[in-house]
Amino acid sequence: MPDATTPVPAAPVKETKAQKSERLKLAKNPWDAWDEVREFAKQGRDSVLPEWTGLYFKWWGVYTQGDGLGVTGGTAGEGKATEYFMMRIGLPNGILTSEQLRVIAHLTKKYARNLSDITTRQNIQLHWLTIGALVDVTDALTAVGLSPKGACGDVVRNVTGCPIAGIDHHELLDGSPLALEIAHKLTANPEFYNLPRKFKICVTGCPLWCAYPEINDVALTAIKREVNGLEEIGYTLRVGGGLSTEPHISVRIPAFIPQDKAYDVVEAVVRIFREQDVLRENRTRARIKYLFMRHGWTAETMLEAIEAKLGYKLDPSPVTEDIIPDDVYRDHIGITPQKQPGLSAVGASVLRGRLSGDQLERLAELSEKYGDGSLRATIMQNILLVNIKNEHVRELVEDLKAIDLHVEVSPFWRGAIACTGTEFCKLAIAETKGFSKWLVSELEDRLPAFDQQIKLHVTGCTNSCGQHWIADIGLEGKKLKKDGKTVDAFYFCVGGAVGKYARPARPLGFRAAAEDCPAAIERLLRGYLAAREPEEDLRAYFNRTDDEHLRAQLNGTFIDPVERDAPPAGGRHVADA
Repeated sequence: MPDATTPVPAAPVKETKAQKSERLKLAKNPWDAWDEVREFAKQGRDSVLPEWTGLYFKWWGVYTQGDGLGVTGGTAGEGKATEYFMMRIGLPNGILTSEQLRVIAHLTKKYARNLSDITTRQNIQLHWLTIGALVDVTDALTAVGLSPKGACGDVVRNVTGCPIAGIDHHELLDGSPLALEIAHKLTANPEFYNLPRKFKICVTGCPLWCAYPEINDVALTAIKREVNGLEEIGYTLRVGGGLSTEPHISVRIPAFIPQDKAYDVVEAVVRIFREQDVLRENRTRARIKYLFMRHGWTAETMLEAIEAKLGYKLDPSPVTEDIIPDDVYRDHIGITPQKQPGLSAVGASVLRGRLSGDQLERLAELSEKYGDGSLRATIMQNILLVNIKNEHVRELVEDLKAIDLHVEVSPFWRGAIACTGTEFCKLAIAETKGFSKWLVSELEDRLPAFDQQIKLHVTGCTNSCGQHWIADIGLEGKKLKKDGKTVDAFYFCVGGAVGKYARPARPLGFRAAAEDCPAAIERLLRGYLAAREPEEDLRAYFNRTDDEHLRAQLNGTFIDPVERDAPPAGGRHVADA
């Protein structure tokens, strides 16, 4: 394996982005080269080599931070980088201790301008880190058993799971030990440092499927079968889910996965992915989903490849379909009695996932005051305190409210998701975090009695980090000319879902300036309230209503559709006139 001193081969003429990435990955395993970063920290930001800022840092959960203008302030499809960095802290299955959270709180206040974000993969993300802070933060995290390794890069990403795993009355099994095993064995494993691109895994025994198996590269969900009169619980396997610019719902593999074979099956799929040279030719089509979307793979051929890796056959699935949840939120917000007597989990909704270091510090204190210091982050960008004594639940709810974390919230607050946006991301076109907070407030004022679960996702560009493809209403960032000025705007998609009605959202051919979005959404939802049939939820209404009428509700009158922006391909996004 190349070491940190291996020279980077010269770049060929007219090297593509994919070719450059593959060349640099072959030249160095970034996990073996952290001493280079320590040297950068000594010499200053200007000493950082471009191959680190452009690629290698990602293996350590680090991206360069944008200047607040996003892609529209840069060139060639990417905004300008500042001297600062963003870092993601991996939390397998979202599991945290108060000690760990207190360290993150300290780092947030000392190095990250008192600002952190919970991500849609149960990570915690910091911004404003200097090159020196990267080293200090990583050392401090390592001391408490945490790491940013694998939170970004062409590797196995943070392994997600149910935030109430092990304490849920309704779970078929506790999937968190397997999630932690996968994370321990595959994250930062030098054998898997060079995958074609990122690889996302989730494991859950929760009947709500709260880890979103439909959109993971590999997903395991608990299933039950009977053999010779004896009940056995194992897993169903799904492969090839993902969002980005081309959403794809994962493919169910027709096999029963015993618990003691589950890790081996996951590793087999990772090995299959690693070997697909065809996926290394274009970075925008380098995910395992493209084996199904473009290269003719099926559930059956994937199963054959897995069994070839394992060296044995898997039993067929005991059913042709799983029991698929129809709940919208899947976030375990609220008060959930645990299977452990006298204890409950208390889930607080964190609007757009943003928390200050002071809030993090207070959460650590509250988890110790009312429980045993155990916390869980969720993929809906929220936080749970678990093992709380029942007699202290109401006190905890009030103490959470005092730091603007709420257990009982409106549907708009609870269902809001926002990506990083132009505030820090070099690929974004529109600001998202502040907009999402304002949008929720506006909708609460305009529709205070709205009674439906609703997922309202805001993403700053076409890449869907805000997961707008699986939202009831998904807003995709763009630019628009309004009154002679270029302003933030959003393109509307509706009807996305996971679970029983899993499907990507439909682009509606409607766009609006950011400031006009609350009024447009109010018109759309009032149209639903006026026209819904008895017991008809929002998903069913969107499904039966054509684009023309939904567009008319958003606009206030019938209009012709407009094209959605194409993903950037080496060029800048431009504002629509």
